[in-house]
Amino acid sequence: METPRVSCSYLNSYINQNVLVVGKVVQLRGDSAIVDADGHITVNLNRDAHLVGGNAVQIVGKVMSDLSIKALSAQDLGLDVDIDLAQKVVEITQEHRSIFGGGQ
Repeated sequence: METPRVSCSYLNSYINQNVLVVGKVVQLRGDSAIVDADGHITVNLNRDAHLVGGNAVQIVGKVMSDLSIKALSAQDLGLDVDIDLAQKVVEITQEHRSIFGGGQ
């Protein structure tokens, strides 16, 4: 099954499941980051994550019960990412789960 694309507003539907989030790094705090993906998401990073504040990021990780994400992978996407377009892709894939997969 494909990993569903989500934003902050969809996290509650994917607790204990792996998801993909594209957003902007708002803040870095040690082993965690705050990512804006149509709302702020706390991402608990692994040691391989090398993110830059203000850059776009793609996170694949597990949604925890507190709606944070435990990152399995985190990829810095730089500055040239249309975050609004990424959010529209999330909305379309959520509306049409039967076509794009993505859980429940």
